[in-house]
Amino acid sequence: MTRVAILGASGYAALELIKILLRHPQAKITLLTSRQEDRPHLSEVHPCLTGMLDLHCEPFNADRVSKESDCVFSTLPHTASMQACSKLLDRGAKVIDFSADYRLSNPNVYAEWYGESHTDVTHLREAVYGLPEIYADEIRSARLVANPGCYPTAAILGLAPLASGGLIELDDIVVDAKSGVSGAGRTAKLEYHFPECNESTVAYNVGKHRHTPEIDQVLGEIAGTSAQVIFTPHLVPMDRGIFCTIYTRPQRQHSESELIELYRSYFAKMSFVRVMNRIPATKDSSFTNFFDVTVRVARGRIIVLCCLDNLIKGAAGEAVQNFNLMYGLPETTGLI
Repeated sequence: MTRVAILGASGYAALELIKILLRHPQAKITLLTSRQEDRPHLSEVHPCLTGMLDLHCEPFNADRVSKESDCVFSTLPHTASMQACSKLLDRGAKVIDFSADYRLSNPNVYAEWYGESHTDVTHLREAVYGLPEIYADEIRSARLVANPGCYPTAAILGLAPLASGGLIELDDIVVDAKSGVSGAGRTAKLEYHFPECNESTVAYNVGKHRHTPEIDQVLGEIAGTSAQVIFTPHLVPMDRGIFCTIYTRPQRQHSESELIELYRSYFAKMSFVRVMNRIPATKDSSFTNFFDVTVRVARGRIIVLCCLDNLIKGAAGEAVQNFNLMYGLPETTGLI
């Protein structure tokens, strides 16, 4: 049984993580932290967990966390996460980080997009990008896993078969993505209040969303050459879910049946990818760790349509997938 600590236990992703780990046969949650000073009981922070786990959310203490746990899930925001994780890694812990702090291999790119200098370049060098469908072998032996962003998970998995096969122009990719409001986190902001976002759809961070370099980086690694996407996210009035419509220019023409067969072959051994004939819907993947995808051809373009649950496959479920790989367990443990 692996002892698990969760940093930043008050958020939406942490809530989903706790739910999954409570039913996981090889994990035991032994410690929770939050940045609240009054040590609230978990049931106060997440009333739906009343009677399920008798722990308080404590202030972060690196010595206590490393002593009470074997593996740490950090759901802290960027910059705060690297400050905590560096201390835990120095004390020998294994870490799965939900923030962007260890996703970008170049600290200068991180500084450019996040507006902060990277303060843990030493551990950044050993971080493994935590997309199990692409980096499973590296994750198995990793000590530090950078859990991907929810948008990048959808975009990268949606494009991986095409990029890997050299079938598309890597400098002519448009990722049009929609996300539910939970993707913005639990911190209250005016634009996420019900009267502001209900019955309304809006694009945001157009041309400057921080997930853009993450998508570029991993697609480039898959393809073996540089990639550049135009990524435009939208906020839609639903609780959870991401839907991506991805437009690509092929190197040569393929039929839809050929492309769907390509996707089925590429993902054949991957437990959480479902390649469909029909166009998937966010309701089909909600509350699951599945990534659903299909492909269409129109006017000389290959169009990828895909969706996932941003809190599970885009966050907590993927983190548990990584945990399973790190500890030699079947990827599906606790997730199906």
